[in-house]
Amino acid sequence: MNTHEYDAIVVGSGISGGWAAKELCEKGLKTLVLERGRQVEHLKDYPTMTSAPWEMPHRNRMPLADENQNPVVNRCYAYAEDTQHFFVKDTEHPYVQNKPFDWVRGYQVGGKSLIWARQTQRWSKYDFEGPARDGFAVDWPIRYDDIAPWYSYVERFVGISGNYDGLDTLPDGEFLPPWEMNCVEKEIQKRILEAYGDRKFVIGRCAHLTKPNEVHLAQGRGQCMARNQCYRGCPFGGYFSSNSSTLPAAAKTGNLTIRPDSVVHSVIWDEEKGKATGVRVIDRITNQATEYFAKVIFLNAACLNTNLILLNSTSTRFPNGLGNDAGVLGKYIAFHNYRGTLSAGFEGFEDKYYYGRRPTAVMLPNFRNVQKQETDFLRGYMSFYTAGRSGWGGARDIPFGAEFKEANSVPGPWSVFMMMQGETIPKESNQVTLSTSLSDSWGIPQLQVDVDYDSNDEKLLQDFLTQGEEMLTKAGCINIRKSDSKQAPGLDIHEMGGARMGRDPKTSILNGFNQMHFAPNVFVTDGAAMTSTGTQNPSITYMALTARAVDYAVKELKKGNLK
Repeated sequence: MNTHEYDAIVVGSGISGGWAAKELCEKGLKTLVLERGRQVEHLKDYPTMTSAPWEMPHRNRMPLADENQNPVVNRCYAYAEDTQHFFVKDTEHPYVQNKPFDWVRGYQVGGKSLIWARQTQRWSKYDFEGPARDGFAVDWPIRYDDIAPWYSYVERFVGISGNYDGLDTLPDGEFLPPWEMNCVEKEIQKRILEAYGDRKFVIGRCAHLTKPNEVHLAQGRGQCMARNQCYRGCPFGGYFSSNSSTLPAAAKTGNLTIRPDSVVHSVIWDEEKGKATGVRVIDRITNQATEYFAKVIFLNAACLNTNLILLNSTSTRFPNGLGNDAGVLGKYIAFHNYRGTLSAGFEGFEDKYYYGRRPTAVMLPNFRNVQKQETDFLRGYMSFYTAGRSGWGGARDIPFGAEFKEANSVPGPWSVFMMMQGETIPKESNQVTLSTSLSDSWGIPQLQVDVDYDSNDEKLLQDFLTQGEEMLTKAGCINIRKSDSKQAPGLDIHEMGGARMGRDPKTSILNGFNQMHFAPNVFVTDGAAMTSTGTQNPSITYMALTARAVDYAVKELKKGNLK
């Protein structure tokens, strides 16, 4: 036990786990980070970061055999020949889909922080107040003012580009210079604002260094080059990842130990001491079982895996999973509804173009049911759009040769794309459980997923398609086409809940500091902790909650409350 004892253990090394490691180490705690995947070091382990398309065996397309063997991960927008080494193959890590669910995972040091979409919007006061106001989930135990200073804290370190827009539905943050809209996007923005008055599209906020500050240069990171090849791993550190930012910061303290290839089986509950004392680990390669011990444990394995670990952490005290006195562990899973999209054309501005591959879109904060219930569905959606020109011009109808080359150098007409990011309502029936008959390669029960859309999601989808078509029409777009992808839940990669925060231990797993009600030295700060989903991308909220929870945990530890 002495050789396996630490002050703190962090399970997972992704966006929230990296932040937990950084904060714990910088506060002086000897910290063990357990990652079930392989080691990935910044720069050293990005094999395709500077590869050209023609250097890929299939020009960056996955071969048909892989599409057939791994249909779930092949549906992910970021999965291709140049990024496949950062994704979990379906065949390697099976799970049970009682209802269709696309579970996209990244098992390596850095987790999905290497392959995330990097969009970072703060929640507003309306999002934290929503459940109490609308009655669709339990009340959040915190409000915007509780987390606002922590948003600022992580934003300054991460580096968030954005504009100061003054919207109460999308609070401003600590911003680097924003990316610019192109001419057509600005024209659409202007026309929609003129038509509605209160629908203000703004440039997206994202974790990219448009102009690095000293704190970013000290991390060894540099300016984003607008290559939009982020999912390969960025040689410049231009976007935020655990590998380029938080884990190196933790390592600088001398307090960090990272153990890759460590599949966490469960949290250990000591019946005599009446507390969690550590975690049980199965070596990914050797299948050898090992136990590690600590005074405080942070679970950051990503939403569904954190639920799996907690459900598998059974004891005499907790026969149904660690801290599960309320019986709600694994329940009330929610996600974001991405099914609705629109495409259109836009005439004019054919003498204009743009530079680079901007890593963010133009966005409109939710305008449905914000301050009160106004529709026949609960909550709402964010909207995003982009405008661009294809590089083909008139080349499609010209045979190969000099004329084809000339035509291919002239951009084609402007096109517009709009999409939704809708809030889904946490429901008890949307849940994950452990299989009683199927196990993985390490003897751990496979996860069973029962998550689906409901009538609220369908109404919300139709409202977006109707409102989106109306907005694009008033903006002057032509040939507008509406589409419902009918994609399964999960492909949004924003699964949340299962170990939710709440005020009442009878209906929640965690308190307002992400601390388990009945296992107070265990904290959950990834997506599993979320009480509701909001309409914003969730990662910056995970980071802020993590930094806040570590600050609280260390103070409690020093007071002797977590012995």
